[in-house]
Amino acid sequence: MQKIAVVTGGGRGLGKNMALRLAEKGTDVIITYVSKKEEAENVVKEIEAMGRKGAVLKFDAADFKGIDGFVNDILAVLKSKWNTDKFDYLINNAGIGQTVKIEDMTEEIFDKFLNIHFKTVYFLTQKSLPNMNDNGRVINISSGTTRFCVPGYSVYASFKSAIETFTKYLTKEIGHRGMTANVVAPGAIETDFNNAGIRNNPIFKEHLASMTPLGRVGKADDIGGVVAFLCSEDAKWINGQRIEVSGGIN
Repeated sequence: MQKIAVVTGGGRGLGKNMALRLAEKGTDVIITYVSKKEEAENVVKEIEAMGRKGAVLKFDAADFKGIDGFVNDILAVLKSKWNTDKFDYLINNAGIGQTVKIEDMTEEIFDKFLNIHFKTVYFLTQKSLPNMNDNGRVINISSGTTRFCVPGYSVYASFKSAIETFTKYLTKEIGHRGMTANVVAPGAIETDFNNAGIRNNPIFKEHLASMTPLGRVGKADDIGGVVAFLCSEDAKWINGQRIEVSGGIN
């Protein structure tokens, strides 16, 4: 049976690489975007060029009230493109970055991070489970900043820590269906995340590279293959784990 993955935020950055690596391994992929539809459509073209099926849906993780509509959109595209009402892998990747010190944090910023990085992940997973096949996989994306502290990331890292705890509880409640749940925690990655904070700051990039035994910061390609592996049969006995993919930083 053909496997289908849903990758939120799959139109760019880490999510794009996850989607492409999944397609390389034979998985069809539904990806989402917030505003850059053309970028996401180009990713689908790359997926289709590999001989796999792809689809793109709009999804704003900051809009908590939009979850039900998004789940309905997933079901509609599953029916129209795959003639099914089930998918196999949910990769909760969509996220934002912003460096804000505790003294400068506002309730508005706090609530936006809460929705995107925890509340939406929790309830999108809840509402997706009835539409997922048994023996499926849930992959939640966390961060190296739950293990080592970066000033200005207190809220981001706190909600990522919540995701790590949620994932462990999730394994207990979906295991009877043969489903697994794991966390992938990237370290410092050079993408457009947080306004391309690493790429646009050579001194900061060099400092981060010096803290990593491999002598460089990460790239999107360092992450996607790990997600694809966790969705493979080779990873069927990995469950409830936090897998940090950070090059050994700190």
